[in-house]
Amino acid sequence: MKNIDLRSDTVTLPTRSMLDAIASAHLGDDVFQEDPTINKLESLAAETMGKEAGLLVPSGTMANLTSILSHCDRGSEVILGDQAHTFMYEAGGISAFGGIHSRQISNQPDGTLKLEDIEGAIRQDNVHFPPTRLICLENTHNRCSGMPLTVEYTKNVAELAGDHGISVHVDGARIFNAATALGVNVRELSEPVDSVSFCLSKGLSAPVGSLVCGSQDFIAQARRNRKALGGGMRQAGIIAASGIVALTTMVDRISDDHRNARTLAKGIAKIDGLSIALDTVRTNIVYFSLELHDIPGEVLVNRMSELGIDFFELSPHTYRLVTHADVDENDMETTLEAFKTVMEDL
Repeated sequence: MKNIDLRSDTVTLPTRSMLDAIASAHLGDDVFQEDPTINKLESLAAETMGKEAGLLVPSGTMANLTSILSHCDRGSEVILGDQAHTFMYEAGGISAFGGIHSRQISNQPDGTLKLEDIEGAIRQDNVHFPPTRLICLENTHNRCSGMPLTVEYTKNVAELAGDHGISVHVDGARIFNAATALGVNVRELSEPVDSVSFCLSKGLSAPVGSLVCGSQDFIAQARRNRKALGGGMRQAGIIAASGIVALTTMVDRISDDHRNARTLAKGIAKIDGLSIALDTVRTNIVYFSLELHDIPGEVLVNRMSELGIDFFELSPHTYRLVTHADVDENDMETTLEAFKTVMEDL
């Protein structure tokens, strides 16, 4: 029986083309900026995002951390959402390593931050306050149902930030999902902001790695911060080789993941005891709830796991499914049949 793993798109395995590219990659020392495969990937990433330069880092967490450290001084402040990955799931790194204060404002259900809330959170020039240096957005937004932030919204935030001399960073771990859902070129989402990061090992299926993109000066500082954090790698072209394949061959198929997510969502909506807001399923992330609150939430997870289907309970009786390249439409039907079977028994 095939295991259908819907816990995250991070579980994807590299394609045969990626493995072949890894085996034949030309290598050098990247700390000396002499690895030709990494240099090629960083240039490709920068061009894709409409930025001057790019930087390969081991993970999305390090991508955001190096970016925020590069924008902010110790004792300064970053504005971000109260559901942001950087705030929720990155071990408090910006304060632990950068001495940077975070100011959280409420994420809206669509992942946005209200413009008036952002403006209200920008500190006055007063010795009592940490100076505001940065606004962070997340696109797509993980804890807000994988919702994509629009081009217009991104431009509006960038304009507001510019009026106050503040930079904008986008945690774009799934920014290609956003571009696909919105039907736009990914550049339209990244060009208005000062820096953007994106992940190679989620929907793009590479085994490891994230990219940070921005101006030449910004990337020079990010490279220094990456080194300080222990992220400088040597012959890491074996990572970059799979990343090049990911960027050039895996973006167009992301729409398959979105279609599979919609199939799941529509099926779940028809199952008694489960509830879902169909209009929130825009990308590859599906949130739904168990209406039977007298049953412990983990029971559903455990019963489905016994049938070979894995996913997470993110809060009491609320669950997340994530589609990706390693599951297909047949797996969606298998999953829905399993839900029906389990719910009939509960």
